[in-house]
Amino acid sequence: MHRRTLLTGLTAGLVAAGPAPAFASGTAPAFAAAGRRVLHVRPGDSVQAAVDAVSGPGWTVVVHPGTYREVVGVPASKPGLTLRGATRDPRDTVIVYDNANGTPRPDGSGTYGTAGSATFTSAAPGLTVRDLTLANDWLRADHPEITGTQAVAAYTYGDRTRFENVRLLAHQDTLFVETGALDTFDRQYFRDCYIEGDVDFVFGRATAVFEHCHFRTLARDVDFTPKGMVFAPSTARANPHGILAVRCRITSGAEDAAYKLARPWVPSYETTAWPSLVVRETRIGPGIDAVAPYTNMRDAYPWQSMRFAEYRNTGPGAAVRVPGNRPLLSRAQARSHTRETYLGDWRPYA
Repeated sequence: MHRRTLLTGLTAGLVAAGPAPAFASGTAPAFAAAGRRVLHVRPGDSVQAAVDAVSGPGWTVVVHPGTYREVVGVPASKPGLTLRGATRDPRDTVIVYDNANGTPRPDGSGTYGTAGSATFTSAAPGLTVRDLTLANDWLRADHPEITGTQAVAAYTYGDRTRFENVRLLAHQDTLFVETGALDTFDRQYFRDCYIEGDVDFVFGRATAVFEHCHFRTLARDVDFTPKGMVFAPSTARANPHGILAVRCRITSGAEDAAYKLARPWVPSYETTAWPSLVVRETRIGPGIDAVAPYTNMRDAYPWQSMRFAEYRNTGPGAAVRVPGNRPLLSRAQARSHTRETYLGDWRPYA
């Protein structure tokens, strides 16, 4: 698969407008300011330079149509930042790069690691991202010498992080929903987003709510199954809420039953983790194995001992073929697994 396929294939394409793609540099571009707290980025400018120019909370960075090939990081010192595309079509504005876990750092200090591979990283509380695409177009086929094949599109670990109408594109480990520390329960909310990948492509420790989102598993040129998993939560044991997908849909570019819905991730640095995932009122397509929708990452941490459950899902991938393989919530139990209970006093959906 060529990089162009990742960015245009089944998802109707990334539309680049204006001059050649922008590259991050050490110099700040010329921004057109529209108001005291709004910065505009156009092709030829750097998104990172705009983030760096933000001088306090509550700023908005508007990124105009184009493809921006750079790595973007939002530090914790930039709270309340809004990063958005200038149009309502997220395909018009694309931020993309191609680092992987095993990619050597230019300074010779080792490889990037999973988190370091991210095209977009944010530690800022109160972040809003909307109306654009975040992608990592690194491909295994182009780098057979690299074994660390995780390549993250977005890595977020600030409380009250909100993504709306955002496309997140990669293969392995597309979206890393994390927390700033093992004992913090950062909340993240995703609405009307499109997320595609293959192995563990939504993963992490955060309290993360996905509403009206579309998850798509990619075709993968391997001769084994499962080809991958949609979710890999690593929720802290003390956190009552992990990943919640509500009124979403899961489709696939692969053959029927080629993917698992989830597997638990218990990191070596947090062996007390108790992964939590609830998928409810979601249409699950035939790409998910309905006979055995869950699997183990390591046999020492079987999925049956984790907090995995479903409620009122539909579609061929949601059929209960083997009841013991499909934990279901009762109506009373489902009342504890809503966006309101997970997000508490934060109401980004209001």
